[in-house]
Amino acid sequence: MNDVMTTTNNMVWNLTHRLGLVDVLDIVIMAVILYELLILLRRTRSSALLKGAFLLLLIVALSNLLGLTSLNWLLTSILNNGAVVLVVLFQPEIRKGLEKMGRSTLLNKGAERPADLDQQERIVSEIVQTMLDLSRRKVGALICFERMTGLQDVIDTGTRLDAEISAPLLENIFEPNTPLHDGAVLIRGERVEAAACILPLTEARGVSRELGTRHRAGIGLSENSDAVVLIVSEETGTMSMARGGVLNRPLNEEDLHRILEEIYTQETSWILSIMKRFRKDRKEDLNASAS
Repeated sequence: MNDVMTTTNNMVWNLTHRLGLVDVLDIVIMAVILYELLILLRRTRSSALLKGAFLLLLIVALSNLLGLTSLNWLLTSILNNGAVVLVVLFQPEIRKGLEKMGRSTLLNKGAERPADLDQQERIVSEIVQTMLDLSRRKVGALICFERMTGLQDVIDTGTRLDAEISAPLLENIFEPNTPLHDGAVLIRGERVEAAACILPLTEARGVSRELGTRHRAGIGLSENSDAVVLIVSEETGTMSMARGGVLNRPLNEEDLHRILEEIYTQETSWILSIMKRFRKDRKEDLNASAS
Protein backbone atom coordinates (compact mmCIF):
# COMPACT_ATOMS: atom_id res chain seq x y z
CA MET A 1 0.00 0.00 0.00
CA ASN A 2 2.88 2.36 0.81
CA ASP A 3 4.39 1.67 -2.63
CA VAL A 4 1.09 2.57 -4.29
CA MET A 5 0.80 5.80 -2.34
CA THR A 6 4.42 6.70 -3.15
CA THR A 7 3.90 6.06 -6.87
CA THR A 8 0.70 8.13 -6.85
CA ASN A 9 2.39 11.02 -5.05
CA ASN A 10 5.32 10.98 -7.48
CA MET A 11 2.95 11.03 -10.46
CA VAL A 12 0.97 13.95 -9.04
CA TRP A 13 4.17 15.87 -8.26
CA ASN A 14 5.51 15.31 -11.79
CA LEU A 15 2.23 16.50 -13.30
CA THR A 16 2.17 19.66 -11.22
CA HIS A 17 5.88 20.60 -11.28
CA ARG A 18 7.40 19.15 -14.45
CA LEU A 19 4.51 19.52 -16.89
CA GLY A 20 5.76 21.20 -20.06
CA LEU A 21 4.34 22.00 -23.47
CA VAL A 22 5.49 18.67 -24.90
CA ASP A 23 3.84 16.82 -22.01
CA VAL A 24 0.55 18.64 -22.59
CA LEU A 25 0.71 17.82 -26.30
CA ASP A 26 1.44 14.18 -25.47
CA ILE A 27 -1.56 13.99 -23.11
CA VAL A 28 -3.89 15.63 -25.63
CA ILE A 29 -2.83 13.24 -28.41
CA MET A 30 -3.33 10.21 -26.15
CA ALA A 31 -6.74 11.52 -25.07
CA VAL A 32 -7.83 11.93 -28.69
CA ILE A 33 -6.59 8.44 -29.58
CA LEU A 34 -8.40 6.85 -26.64
CA TYR A 35 -11.59 8.79 -27.44
CA GLU A 36 -11.55 7.72 -31.10
CA LEU A 37 -10.85 4.14 -30.00
CA LEU A 38 -13.85 4.13 -27.69
CA ILE A 39 -16.08 5.63 -30.40
CA LEU A 40 -14.83 3.00 -32.85
CA LEU A 41 -15.58 0.14 -30.46
CA ARG A 42 -18.93 1.49 -29.32
CA ARG A 43 -21.88 -0.83 -30.03
CA THR A 44 -19.65 -3.58 -31.40
CA ARG A 45 -18.81 -7.01 -30.04
CA SER A 46 -15.30 -5.79 -29.27
CA SER A 47 -16.66 -3.44 -26.61
CA ALA A 48 -17.13 -6.50 -24.39
CA LEU A 49 -13.52 -7.53 -25.06
CA LEU A 50 -12.36 -4.06 -24.06
CA LYS A 51 -14.28 -4.28 -20.80
CA GLY A 52 -12.67 -7.66 -20.19
CA ALA A 53 -9.21 -6.17 -20.78
CA PHE A 54 -9.86 -3.41 -18.23
CA LEU A 55 -11.12 -5.99 -15.75
CA LEU A 56 -7.95 -8.02 -16.29
CA LEU A 57 -5.79 -4.97 -15.53
CA LEU A 58 -7.79 -4.36 -12.36
CA ILE A 59 -7.31 -7.97 -11.22
CA VAL A 60 -3.56 -7.70 -11.88
CA ALA A 61 -3.36 -4.57 -9.72
CA LEU A 62 -5.38 -6.19 -6.93
CA SER A 63 -3.35 -9.42 -7.01
CA ASN A 64 -0.15 -7.40 -6.71
CA LEU A 65 -1.62 -5.34 -3.88
CA LEU A 66 -2.82 -8.41 -1.96
CA GLY A 67 0.37 -10.39 -2.54
CA LEU A 68 -1.20 -13.16 -4.67
CA THR A 69 2.10 -14.09 -6.30
CA SER A 70 1.00 -17.02 -8.47
CA LEU A 71 -2.07 -15.26 -9.85
CA ASN A 72 -0.11 -12.09 -10.45
CA TRP A 73 2.61 -14.01 -12.32
CA LEU A 74 0.05 -15.75 -14.54
CA LEU A 75 -1.82 -12.56 -15.44
CA THR A 76 1.38 -10.59 -15.94
CA SER A 77 2.62 -13.26 -18.38
CA ILE A 78 -0.59 -12.82 -20.37
CA LEU A 79 -0.22 -9.04 -20.39
CA ASN A 80 3.39 -9.27 -21.57
CA ASN A 81 2.03 -10.63 -24.85
CA GLY A 82 -0.73 -8.04 -24.84
CA ALA A 83 0.26 -6.42 -28.16
CA VAL A 84 -0.17 -9.66 -30.10
CA VAL A 85 -3.41 -10.48 -28.27
CA LEU A 86 -4.85 -7.04 -29.02
CA VAL A 87 -4.02 -7.31 -32.73
CA VAL A 88 -5.75 -10.70 -32.92
CA LEU A 89 -8.83 -9.69 -30.94
CA PHE A 90 -9.34 -6.24 -32.46
CA GLN A 91 -8.29 -6.99 -36.04
CA PRO A 92 -11.62 -5.81 -37.59
CA GLU A 93 -11.60 -2.56 -35.61
CA ILE A 94 -7.92 -1.88 -36.38
CA ARG A 95 -8.63 -2.38 -40.07
CA LYS A 96 -11.64 -0.07 -39.88
CA GLY A 97 -9.59 2.61 -38.12
CA LEU A 98 -6.81 2.43 -40.72
CA GLU A 99 -9.38 2.68 -43.51
CA LYS A 100 -10.85 5.75 -41.83
CA MET A 101 -7.41 7.35 -41.71
CA GLY A 102 -6.88 6.46 -45.35
CA ARG A 103 -10.08 8.28 -46.31
CA SER A 104 -8.52 11.59 -45.34
CA THR A 105 -8.89 14.22 -48.06
CA LEU A 106 -5.15 14.79 -47.82
CA LEU A 107 -4.53 11.29 -49.13
CA ASN A 108 -7.39 11.00 -51.61
CA LYS A 109 -8.48 12.93 -54.63
CA GLY A 110 -12.05 11.78 -54.18
CA ALA A 111 -14.28 9.45 -56.11
CA GLU A 112 -14.87 10.12 -59.77
CA ARG A 113 -17.85 12.36 -60.47
CA PRO A 114 -19.23 13.75 -63.69
CA ALA A 115 -18.04 17.32 -64.17
CA ASP A 116 -20.83 18.25 -66.60
CA LEU A 117 -23.91 19.74 -64.98
CA ASP A 118 -26.34 18.23 -67.50
CA GLN A 119 -24.80 14.81 -66.91
CA GLN A 120 -25.22 15.19 -63.16
CA GLU A 121 -28.86 16.11 -63.49
CA ARG A 122 -29.48 13.23 -65.90
CA ILE A 123 -27.89 10.68 -63.56
CA VAL A 124 -29.86 11.93 -60.54
CA SER A 125 -33.09 11.80 -62.55
CA GLU A 126 -32.40 8.27 -63.83
CA ILE A 127 -31.63 6.88 -60.37
CA VAL A 128 -34.64 8.59 -58.77
CA GLN A 129 -36.90 7.18 -61.49
CA THR A 130 -35.43 3.72 -60.91
CA MET A 131 -35.99 3.86 -57.16
CA LEU A 132 -39.57 5.10 -57.49
CA ASP A 133 -40.49 2.48 -60.09
CA LEU A 134 -38.98 -0.37 -58.08
CA SER A 135 -40.63 0.89 -54.90
CA ARG A 136 -44.03 1.09 -56.60
CA ARG A 137 -43.68 -2.49 -57.90
CA LYS A 138 -42.12 -3.76 -54.63
CA VAL A 139 -38.99 -5.04 -56.34
CA GLY A 140 -36.03 -5.37 -53.99
CA ALA A 141 -32.94 -3.31 -54.83
CA LEU A 142 -29.52 -2.46 -53.39
CA ILE A 143 -27.57 0.38 -55.05
CA CYS A 144 -24.15 1.37 -53.64
CA PHE A 145 -22.29 4.59 -54.44
CA GLU A 146 -18.52 4.54 -54.07
CA ARG A 147 -17.08 7.70 -52.55
CA MET A 148 -13.65 8.22 -50.95
CA THR A 149 -13.13 4.59 -49.93
CA GLY A 150 -12.24 2.31 -52.83
CA LEU A 151 -14.62 -0.63 -53.21
CA GLN A 152 -12.72 -2.68 -55.77
CA ASP A 153 -12.90 -5.74 -53.51
CA VAL A 154 -16.70 -5.46 -53.58
CA ILE A 155 -16.72 -5.01 -57.37
CA ASP A 156 -14.65 -8.17 -57.75
CA THR A 157 -17.38 -10.22 -56.05
CA GLY A 158 -19.94 -9.35 -58.74
CA THR A 159 -20.29 -9.26 -62.52
CA ARG A 160 -18.45 -6.41 -64.24
CA LEU A 161 -20.63 -4.16 -66.41
CA ASP A 162 -18.90 -0.77 -66.85
CA ALA A 163 -22.12 0.65 -68.30
CA GLU A 164 -23.73 4.07 -68.46
CA ILE A 165 -26.27 4.79 -65.73
CA SER A 166 -29.84 4.55 -66.98
CA ALA A 167 -33.21 3.68 -65.44
CA PRO A 168 -33.98 0.83 -67.90
CA LEU A 169 -30.61 -0.81 -67.15
CA LEU A 170 -30.96 -0.60 -63.37
CA GLU A 171 -34.57 -1.79 -63.39
CA ASN A 172 -33.70 -4.71 -65.65
CA ILE A 173 -30.84 -5.73 -63.32
CA PHE A 174 -33.15 -5.97 -60.30
CA GLU A 175 -36.02 -7.63 -62.17
CA PRO A 176 -36.88 -10.87 -60.32
CA ASN A 177 -35.69 -14.18 -61.78
CA THR A 178 -32.94 -12.54 -63.85
CA PRO A 179 -29.27 -13.59 -63.51
CA LEU A 180 -28.09 -10.37 -61.78
CA HIS A 181 -31.06 -9.46 -59.58
CA ASP A 182 -29.70 -11.10 -56.42
CA GLY A 183 -27.01 -8.82 -55.01
CA ALA A 184 -25.96 -5.19 -55.08
CA VAL A 185 -25.22 -2.79 -57.90
CA LEU A 186 -22.10 -0.69 -57.40
CA ILE A 187 -21.87 2.75 -59.01
CA ARG A 188 -18.57 4.57 -59.36
CA GLY A 189 -18.99 8.14 -60.58
CA GLU A 190 -21.15 8.05 -63.72
CA ARG A 191 -20.71 4.33 -64.47
CA VAL A 192 -22.40 1.16 -63.25
CA GLU A 193 -19.28 -0.83 -62.44
CA ALA A 194 -20.79 -4.15 -61.39
CA ALA A 195 -23.95 -5.99 -60.43
CA ALA A 196 -24.75 -8.99 -58.21
CA CYS A 197 -22.06 -7.86 -55.75
CA ILE A 198 -21.80 -9.47 -52.31
CA LEU A 199 -21.74 -7.07 -49.35
CA PRO A 200 -20.60 -7.68 -45.76
CA LEU A 201 -23.45 -8.04 -43.26
CA THR A 202 -23.58 -5.70 -40.28
CA GLU A 203 -22.52 -7.02 -36.88
CA ALA A 204 -24.34 -4.28 -34.95
CA ARG A 205 -26.64 -5.50 -32.21
CA GLY A 206 -29.24 -2.74 -32.46
CA VAL A 207 -30.55 -3.63 -35.92
CA SER A 208 -34.28 -4.33 -35.97
CA ARG A 209 -35.29 -7.94 -36.49
CA GLU A 210 -37.78 -6.75 -39.08
CA LEU A 211 -34.93 -5.91 -41.45
CA GLY A 212 -33.81 -8.62 -43.83
CA THR A 213 -30.48 -9.53 -45.38
CA ARG A 214 -30.69 -6.73 -47.98
CA HIS A 215 -30.87 -4.01 -45.31
CA ARG A 216 -28.22 -5.67 -43.15
CA ALA A 217 -25.88 -5.83 -46.13
CA GLY A 218 -26.42 -2.15 -46.90
CA ILE A 219 -25.70 -1.17 -43.30
CA GLY A 220 -22.66 -3.46 -43.23
CA LEU A 221 -21.04 -1.79 -46.26
CA SER A 222 -21.72 1.68 -44.85
CA GLU A 223 -20.07 0.63 -41.58
CA ASN A 224 -16.86 -0.46 -43.32
CA SER A 225 -16.65 2.45 -45.79
CA ASP A 226 -18.04 5.90 -46.52
CA ALA A 227 -20.31 4.50 -49.25
CA VAL A 228 -23.93 5.58 -49.54
CA VAL A 229 -26.35 2.68 -50.07
CA LEU A 230 -29.94 3.04 -51.35
CA ILE A 231 -32.27 0.15 -50.56
CA VAL A 232 -35.76 -0.85 -51.71
CA SER A 233 -37.62 -3.36 -49.56
CA GLU A 234 -39.03 -6.32 -51.46
CA GLU A 235 -41.75 -6.86 -48.84
CA THR A 236 -43.07 -3.30 -48.41
CA GLY A 237 -41.49 -1.25 -51.20
CA THR A 238 -40.09 1.15 -48.60
CA MET A 239 -37.02 3.11 -49.72
CA SER A 240 -34.10 3.47 -47.29
CA MET A 241 -30.57 4.85 -47.16
CA ALA A 242 -27.61 3.44 -45.22
CA ARG A 243 -24.71 5.76 -44.43
CA GLY A 244 -22.14 5.61 -41.67
CA GLY A 245 -23.72 2.47 -40.24
CA VAL A 246 -27.10 4.22 -39.79
CA LEU A 247 -30.28 3.31 -41.69
CA ASN A 248 -32.62 6.16 -42.59
CA ARG A 249 -36.16 5.22 -43.62
CA PRO A 250 -38.60 5.76 -45.16
CA LEU A 251 -37.44 8.02 -48.01
CA ASN A 252 -39.57 9.96 -50.48
CA GLU A 253 -38.79 11.46 -53.89
CA GLU A 254 -37.54 14.71 -52.36
CA ASP A 255 -35.19 12.81 -50.04
CA LEU A 256 -33.76 10.88 -52.99
CA HIS A 257 -33.07 14.07 -54.94
CA ARG A 258 -31.34 15.61 -51.93
CA ILE A 259 -29.16 12.56 -51.25
CA LEU A 260 -28.11 12.09 -54.88
CA GLU A 261 -27.43 15.77 -55.46
CA GLU A 262 -25.19 15.72 -52.39
CA ILE A 263 -23.30 12.73 -53.78
CA TYR A 264 -22.81 14.22 -57.24
CA THR A 265 -22.30 17.88 -56.44
CA GLN A 266 -20.48 18.08 -53.10
CA GLU A 267 -17.05 18.28 -54.78
CA THR A 268 -18.00 20.30 -57.88
CA SER A 269 -16.74 23.81 -58.40
CA TRP A 270 -18.61 26.89 -57.23
CA ILE A 271 -19.10 27.88 -60.87
CA LEU A 272 -21.27 24.80 -61.49
CA SER A 273 -23.29 25.61 -58.38
CA ILE A 274 -23.97 29.12 -59.65
CA MET A 275 -24.90 27.74 -63.07
CA LYS A 276 -27.35 25.32 -61.50
CA ARG A 277 -28.98 28.08 -59.48
CA PHE A 278 -29.17 30.32 -62.56
CA ARG A 279 -30.87 27.58 -64.58
CA LYS A 280 -33.41 26.99 -61.85
CA ASP A 281 -34.28 30.68 -61.57
CA ARG A 282 -34.51 31.01 -65.34
CA LYS A 283 -36.82 27.99 -65.56
CA GLU A 284 -39.08 29.48 -62.90
CA ASP A 285 -39.19 32.81 -64.77
CA LEU A 286 -40.13 31.06 -68.03
CA ASN A 287 -42.89 29.11 -66.30
CA ALA A 288 -44.21 32.29 -64.72
CA SER A 289 -44.26 34.21 -68.01
CA ALA A 290 -45.92 31.28 -69.82
CA SER A 291 -48.70 31.19 -67.29
